[in-house]
Amino acid sequence: MPTRVWKFALFLCIPSWLIFGQAAFSLAHEIRPAVATLALEPGARFELSIVVNIEAVIAGIGARHRNTDESPNAREYNRLRALPPEALRAEFDQSAKRYLDGITIEFDGRRVRPAVSAIEIPPAGDLALSRQTTVRLAGAAPAAAKALTFAYAARFGSCVVRVKEGARLDAVWLKDGLRSAPYVPGKGFDQRTLKDVVLDYTALGFTHIVPKGLDHILFVLGLFLLSLRMAPLLIQVTAFTVAHTLTLGLSVYGVVSLSPAVVEPLIAASIAYVAIENVVTPTLKPWRALVVFGFGLLHGMGFAGVLQEIGLPHGQFVPALVSFNVGVELGQLTVILLAFLAVGVWGRNRPWYRPRIVIPASSIIAAVGLFWTVQRVLAG
Repeated sequence: MPTRVWKFALFLCIPSWLIFGQAAFSLAHEIRPAVATLALEPGARFELSIVVNIEAVIAGIGARHRNTDESPNAREYNRLRALPPEALRAEFDQSAKRYLDGITIEFDGRRVRPAVSAIEIPPAGDLALSRQTTVRLAGAAPAAAKALTFAYAARFGSCVVRVKEGARLDAVWLKDGLRSAPYVPGKGFDQRTLKDVVLDYTALGFTHIVPKGLDHILFVLGLFLLSLRMAPLLIQVTAFTVAHTLTLGLSVYGVVSLSPAVVEPLIAASIAYVAIENVVTPTLKPWRALVVFGFGLLHGMGFAGVLQEIGLPHGQFVPALVSFNVGVELGQLTVILLAFLAVGVWGRNRPWYRPRIVIPASSIIAAVGLFWTVQRVLAG
């Protein structure tokens, strides 16, 4: 093996050990978008529930950080994360005015300031996992309001706002403190164009893979590593794509349903299985595509969980669903392309590819997958 290639392989593998060795911990501190559900009620009232990492809000960790560990306020976040619910509630009360000032609700251009009606804080539990608190607000709305808008301050990160009106549920993803398009009662976010929906949900699907979907990235890398030949790789990727597209659509439409407590550990186990198979066998087996198809069904339910949490625009349900899936595919293809440029160009038909790249990288991926499996089973 040429010296320059060996150095290049070391350059890839050593950081990989560091990254994957810490992955299970850093991923747990990832900053997720807040999910705000605004329910319009008869009698000119509204209720707003926001599911949010309130420790990150209090500590001042916002959208500029991918996870809490990257922030200079990480120590304060960790202190808050360890507090029992009563003590964290006291901390929130001191920051409540600042938080409410960052939430803008306007009816026909007039701002309405809601009040905190309740706050539901789970027990501290596993400190390696982020805690999702539900902040419940309520306020009065003009009886004949023609439209409402919502904004969430950029310093708190991104937010998915869902407006619930009877059986209707419309959603929009707000980033960088942007104000929502007006929501018209009975019509929804009508001002959103098809282009806006396609761009938003394609971006949402892509970022769910790159950079946020480390578990899906590792699974795709597991598919890539065993064989650099295009035909076997395309068969695996196609099987995976068809399967997760199927369950994504069926899950979003409510035809199939499986608890995340079951799906998430199985997704982690699928990562470990593919990686272990890479280690124990030097060639693709005939059943690999069928196994990948089965795992794709699980991953599709995982993707659906994201959409069900965020919601889909009522009037453009299908374009949003298709766009999200396109974004997921673009993310997966990006992972494969980067992996091919990193090791595929160097390793194709080389005797050192398997012992120097496949086995070490697959072993790391298998270890992370097994760790996540145990972690998610215990967390569930």
